[in-house]
Amino acid sequence: EGAELATGGTRRGIVVSTLAEARFFAAGGFDDILYAYPLPGGRLEECVALAQRLGAFQLLLDTPQALELLRRRPLPAGKRWLVWLKLDCGNGRAGVRPTDPAAMSLARAIAEEAPEEVTLVGVYAHCGDTYSCRDVPAIQAIARATTVAVLDFVTR
Repeated sequence: EGAELATGGTRRGIVVSTLAEARFFAAGGFDDILYAYPLPGGRLEECVALAQRLGAFQLLLDTPQALELLRRRPLPAGKRWLVWLKLDCGNGRAGVRPTDPAAMSLARAIAEEAPEEVTLVGVYAHCGDTYSCRDVPAIQAIARATTVAVLDFVTR
């Protein structure tokens, strides 16, 4: 019910942290799901099944190796991998630092190397470093720093 409320009843545009959550929401009629965890290579076939089943199953990538996995496992005609570049703007859990030249190289590779197989949807950053904050100003400072980092990257 919460997810239905959060999407205004559209059952689109939901973000999940696990493939089990993705399957749960897909079974509940959600058709546009972002799996907000960098592609787990050993679970690629589960991602394939969701991508074939849903109108839009979106993934995060943060390495050239993950992109290569998708390119070696194209989806059936009429479907493309929908990919967000995962940026690490300070929490150190996952992603590529936006100031790392490899981030721009990976963004270009996603966008240009296999447009018939992979579509770059955008960039994604998670402010997980707010978990240790003790007050609203600290959370806002991290949110502002993350926003600046993402906008600087996108502008470049």
